[in-house]
Amino acid sequence: MFRFILVLWFAMLSGLAQGETRDVHQFFFDQKLGDFKAELANAKKEGKKGILLMFEMDECPWCHRMKMTILNQSEVQDYYKKHFLVFSVDTKGDTAMIDFKGRETTEKKFSEENRVRATPVFGFIDLEGNMIHRLTGVTKDVDEFLLLGRYVVEGAYKTQSFSVYKQGAR
Repeated sequence: MFRFILVLWFAMLSGLAQGETRDVHQFFFDQKLGDFKAELANAKKEGKKGILLMFEMDECPWCHRMKMTILNQSEVQDYYKKHFLVFSVDTKGDTAMIDFKGRETTEKKFSEENRVRATPVFGFIDLEGNMIHRLTGVTKDVDEFLLLGRYVVEGAYKTQSFSVYKQGAR
């Protein structure tokens, strides 16, 4: 427990050293309708590149770190909201939902079907409902998370790995 509190304290201090911070739930995540097939239609209608899913669970310290040091940054929120609809998926959740193919499921089953075994996982979904890229774990900082978004938006995921893309971006 002490380690968890220490990680959260460090995360909060790190977040203060960066740019403007805003509430993650209000400014990063979109409100879920519970129907990802309908959300695809919304993403198309709004001219988005796709959907970003953050698979997470309540007791995950790395998920909290991402929320408190990276996802709460206005620059990150503005970039991702411009290009994606963004939703959280509780990997342990029993909440009923509709997947991208229109099938009824739960958040937990949906996570299992997407082979989410650790958290956080950031899954990028194209406008056809296919996962085109996924990152398991955390990024080291805001710049790397913004670079991840650019990697998908620019279509670089089609020709190279994220690690190769990062090397070329420096």
